[in-house]
Amino acid sequence: MTKAPKYWNTAKKYLSKKDKILANLIKQYNSPSETVLISRKDIFYSLCKSIIGQQISVAAANSVFKKFEKKCKNKVNATKVSKLTNIQLKSCGLSRQKVKGIKNLSKQILNKSFNPKLINKMTDEEAIIYLSQLRQIGRWSAEMILLFTYNRSNIWPIQDIGLLRAISLSYKKKYLPPESFVKSLQKKFSPYCSVATWYFWRSIDPKPIQY
Repeated sequence: MTKAPKYWNTAKKYLSKKDKILANLIKQYNSPSETVLISRKDIFYSLCKSIIGQQISVAAANSVFKKFEKKCKNKVNATKVSKLTNIQLKSCGLSRQKVKGIKNLSKQILNKSFNPKLINKMTDEEAIIYLSQLRQIGRWSAEMILLFTYNRSNIWPIQDIGLLRAISLSYKKKYLPPESFVKSLQKKFSPYCSVATWYFWRSIDPKPIQY
């Protein structure tokens, strides 16, 4: 884990001036002990976690991932995963499609057909398209990688149910909030949508979200 992004404090001041409701959330979750957006700086680990967590509850995903980590002898990397059989991966609770996704990811990392270092030179949209070419990784998963692994400052995941629910509650809108309203917030919060997203998530979750 690393410290919060360098832009974090600047973003808090910027967003607080832009929006009263968000200013209140930032003030509410601004104690010295409050965890903020941090990164593992390990894209393979994060991509595996993303694939495993798809379409199942957080509790189920955590349970499966712990079994997966154990199979990797607590060293989740492409080399370890490439040596695991499909049967070993399925025994963790993974579906056939998720097994294929993780095996394919490890293969592409090892043969360098997928190069995470290229992402640093890409715009957010270019990176989303690049990540989405991986098996089992769609736009939402790519956005989570950019937010949590690369700590990009301006990610606004409008497909994320948690974000949309938090916006509905914070601004007293019906769920789902109007698309035009969500886009107007994106424009208002740029270039720090990632920080706004984190505080909206925090407003509905008893624990800070980590990925």
